[in-house]
Amino acid sequence: MRSLRALASALTGWSERNGEPRRQVGVLPLRTRADGELQVMLITSRETRRWVVPKGWPMKGLKNYEAAAREAYEEAGLIGRVGRRALGSYFYQKRLKSRDTVLCQVQVFRLEVRKQLKTWPEQHERECRWFSVPEAAEAVTEAGLAALIRAAGADGAKAKAKVKAAAHKRSQVKVASGKDASAKDSPGNGARDKHSAEKGAVEKGVPAKGATAKGSSDKETVAKDTATKGPAGKGQGSKGPAGRAP
Repeated sequence: MRSLRALASALTGWSERNGEPRRQVGVLPLRTRADGELQVMLITSRETRRWVVPKGWPMKGLKNYEAAAREAYEEAGLIGRVGRRALGSYFYQKRLKSRDTVLCQVQVFRLEVRKQLKTWPEQHERECRWFSVPEAAEAVTEAGLAALIRAAGADGAKAKAKVKAAAHKRSQVKVASGKDASAKDSPGNGARDKHSAEKGAVEKGVPAKGATAKGSSDKETVAKDTATKGPAGKGQGSKGPAGRAP
């Protein structure tokens, strides 16, 4: 037993001291469907066939999030963007090949899945399936892992609500802009503006266009008729005092 633990410690780079749990790293694989639903991929463990997340021992030369992403590739063929900060951790009892169990603490990193490869190293050793957040939380047996899944789902719901609100705001701005453009391009606006200008000019006592020329012509005609006719309206301008010709 001691030799097996010593070998495991040498392979993983971790040692058990004072009953401390063994350390592992893993990912929470997530994707968002076209309808905005967040999904979680779970895989089956090789020993107990229960639903778990891709995980494994830390790897020498790799940071914890890099080792976790490597486990996601080896165990599920997943490729994506892994977060550098852990979402949290959970505990579980790992069954060893010797049939003994050991307490492990898994540090979990978020993995935004971009694609799943057609083939991967452990393809025929495990099953993998996409779950909704509530289904995934119910499928796992570790309470700590279920809590991490639900927390990721809550964050996804908030992000979805923000995206929806932003889209609604953009649509409202677009509709308002369309109404303003339609009002400016209305064919009756020019006529209404011209009528308003003429009406305002009349109210201020300013003659409308063409009124000055017409008024001057009428005054000239009256003056001409007055010079030609006399006070009685007859043609006395060309006759003598008695109305006879000189």
